[in-house]
This record gives sequence, C-alpha cells and structure tokens, in this order.
Amino acid sequence: MMTVLPDQRRFKRGFTLLEVLIALVVVSLALLALTRTAGGQVSGFDSLRERTLAGWVAANVLSETRLATPLPPTGTRDGRARFANRDWRWRMEIKATEDRDMRRIDIQVYLEDAKEPSASLSGFGSEQPKP
Repeated sequence: MMTVLPDQRRFKRGFTLLEVLIALVVVSLALLALTRTAGGQVSGFDSLRERTLAGWVAANVLSETRLATPLPPTGTRDGRARFANRDWRWRMEIKATEDRDMRRIDIQVYLEDAKEPSASLSGFGSEQPKP
C-alpha cells in the first residue's frame, strides 16, 4: 500500500483559484466576441430589411405610374407612401428616350427624412401598340 504525503494530497484536490480566474477571463472574452458579432448581424439585418422594403415601394410606384399613364410626360415628381408601418418618400424622374413612344422612369426611395436613397429602380413606360 502506498502512502500519500500531505504535500502530494494538496495537488490532487482540483483547480486553483488562479486557474479558475484565467478560465473565466477566456470565457468572458469569447462571450464578448460573440455578442459583438451578433450585434453586427442585427444591424446588417435591419439595413437589408430597409433596402428590401424600399425596393418594394419603388416597384409599387413604377407599377402605379405605368398603369395610370403608360406614356407619362417627362419631368420630376415627388411623393410619399406608407408601407410596412413606415413613412417613405420617393422621387421619380421621367426622361425621353430615342424612341418617342417610350419613356425612361427612374425612381429613388428614401426612408422618412434620410438624405441617401434606400433603393433605386429604373424602368420604362410606353404606349401599347394599337391593332
């Protein structure tokens, strides 16, 4: 039978306070990094949602313009829309093309009072050929 000395028994009990503190520091740094990454993902998701909704607003404005006036007169128009519980403003510029029966329609959509557009869309309007 082997006898254990008092000095040897002390090393077999478990972790020291220093080892536990170092482990806690490592875990806290890892959690901090995960929290920052998650925060960045949430911010990116919000930006993506804003651009997607603005794109839908632009598509709606373009469709409404084509339905109301297939060959709209040239010029600039501004408007507002309420979509997805948000207030949007849009700016539409209609330009003549080389084909006199066609117009280019450029739409920019802004979130509320933003200075930079959240989405832009270009399309064309023309008269339907008559039989």
